[in-house]
Amino acid sequence: MYEWPETADDIARLWQAIRNEIGSSIPDVPADLDHRTDLYSAWQSPDLLVGQTCGLPLVRTLQDSVCVLGTFDHLLPNTAAGDYHSVLIVNQSNPALTLADLATTTVAVNGLDSQSGYATLVHHVAPLANNGHFFGRVTVTGGHRNSVKAVADGVATLAAIDAVSWELALAHEPAARQCRVLDRTDPTPGLPLITSKANAQRVDELAGAVGRAAATLPESVADALHIHGFVRHDGDDYSVLSDRLQAASALGYETLG
Repeated sequence: MYEWPETADDIARLWQAIRNEIGSSIPDVPADLDHRTDLYSAWQSPDLLVGQTCGLPLVRTLQDSVCVLGTFDHLLPNTAAGDYHSVLIVNQSNPALTLADLATTTVAVNGLDSQSGYATLVHHVAPLANNGHFFGRVTVTGGHRNSVKAVADGVATLAAIDAVSWELALAHEPAARQCRVLDRTDPTPGLPLITSKANAQRVDELAGAVGRAAATLPESVADALHIHGFVRHDGDDYSVLSDRLQAASALGYETLG
């Protein structure tokens, strides 16, 4: 989920490290990652060995198809191991001091099925909404990097960016330098690593392999991907995502707008 052109080689090295840790205990482990299958088909495939998904699809559509292995620890500031959050960014020239200053403006989201770019913002904005409304317009960009560019270019006033993606943007996307962090959302468990329910008996084995791989990554790969450990989770740990959407709904705010 964090594969940018600049990190593609490091993602490939991460998979090789996981594959090496799995060893010969599971036959026919793929030599390379699958970049051809669309995400939802891959996530729901009975052949999925190890994948990474977003928390929102997990709690909405994937719980009957997958088992959760855990999540990487990204060593994010003021965030517990294995958790992550989103940064709310505005243009450097924007004088806003708080989120409340941005009522009726345009918000950019990477996708309507994104926890970090969409659902977390619904929860964060809900106390400020008026009769179910806060923003004047929502524009869907298709990716966090595009959302950063939209804020930098003035196409949108605000965007919620996954904190790991924000670190990648600061390293690789010049438009990020035209933006600043206005606020941060409450942490939740990080992006879940999953396997097909067909592998339910191998969850401990696969989680152990991922954990060992994360602990022994070359420093250059760990730094490039912001992976500094692994934390075990199961599906129940992600119920907080549904709980927060329900809390927003109780306040009369169910979708961005």
